[in-house]
Amino acid sequence: MAKVIVWNLVTLDGYFEGKEKWDLSFHSDAWGEELDALSKEFGKRAQVLVFGRVTHDGMKAYWTSAQANEDGEVTRYMNALPKLVASRSAQSSDWNNTRVTADIVGEIARLRAAPGKDILVFGSAELVDTLLKEEQVDELMLALVPVRLGRGTLFFKPGSERQKLELLESRPLKNGTVILRYATGN
Repeated sequence: MAKVIVWNLVTLDGYFEGKEKWDLSFHSDAWGEELDALSKEFGKRAQVLVFGRVTHDGMKAYWTSAQANEDGEVTRYMNALPKLVASRSAQSSDWNNTRVTADIVGEIARLRAAPGKDILVFGSAELVDTLLKEEQVDELMLALVPVRLGRGTLFFKPGSERQKLELLESRPLKNGTVILRYATGN
């Protein structure tokens, strides 16, 4: 059975982006050789990358740009791996190897039931909230960045049901960021 793993960087106060859309400036506080190595590992262990539509649009814009070519290995897998986008408004994507679906829960359930590599969900707070509510997430993997933003977009949405998680790993990085891995029990 394939595992659905959610990956994101979040601040100490729970934000995954600043007050403006795509304000990810706090990522530079976490970035270093350890996160670079982890990013390269993702490319080896993923069968598919999953995004919400907004995250897809930002990721596509970045990973198909000249700026992304600075890191060849990550750029190659971001553009080559199959991608699945959850959207009720978009019908298609012109990003290489990308499929759009309005039935993301059904698609994830089908992928998860089959043997295979990991299904990696990047960013996409709304999508993650939906998948958690529908019990379609096996693991939350968060980089807790030692920054307090004070405002922005919270990663976990208010009003969700209480959910107990099991700590699988806590790994401090040299720069003070801590990688936390939790099993959801699904």
